[in-house]
Amino acid sequence: MTTTPRAHPSGLPYRPGVGVLLFNDEGKVFVGQRLDSKLEAWQMPQGGIDDGEDAQTAALRELEEETGIPSHFVEIIGETPEWHYYDLPEDMIGTVWKGRYCGQRQKWFAMRFLGSDRDVAIETEHPEFKAWRWATVDTLVDMAVPFKRQLYADVIGILAR
Repeated sequence: MTTTPRAHPSGLPYRPGVGVLLFNDEGKVFVGQRLDSKLEAWQMPQGGIDDGEDAQTAALRELEEETGIPSHFVEIIGETPEWHYYDLPEDMIGTVWKGRYCGQRQKWFAMRFLGSDRDVAIETEHPEFKAWRWATVDTLVDMAVPFKRQLYADVIGILAR
C-alpha cells in the first residue's frame, strides 16, 4: 500500500479515481468484463473523479454509469483510508486517457447491494462492460488484468473483512 503521493518515471501524473467492491447478500462481489479488453479479464466498477467532485460522489456516479445501479440500491460500508496506485503498462502510457496519465490513484469503497440482479443494467448510455457476474472475493485478484492485481490485493485486504 502506498500512503504518500508517488511519482512515475514518465513524469506524467496519476489520474484521480475511485473503485467499488459491491457485495451482494451472499458476500460475492460484482465484476464486469470490459467491452474494450482483448483479455478475459474482469474488473470491479471504477473510474475517474470529475473536477470538483468528492470521492464518495464519484464512486456512486461511476457505479451507476457502469452498472445501471442507482445509489438508493447501495449502502456504503467501508472506504480505504489511503489512496492506492496502479501503473499502466509501458505500451499503454501515452495512449490511454489521451496520453495524459501514467496510471491511477484511487480511493476504494465497499458497498452492500440492496437490490436484486434484475436491478443491474450494464446496457447503459455509454456501456463499459460486455458481461457481468458475481465472484467470490478469493478469485478477484486472479481475474484482473496483471497490472491491477497488486492494487486489488491491497484493497481487498482492507475492505473485504
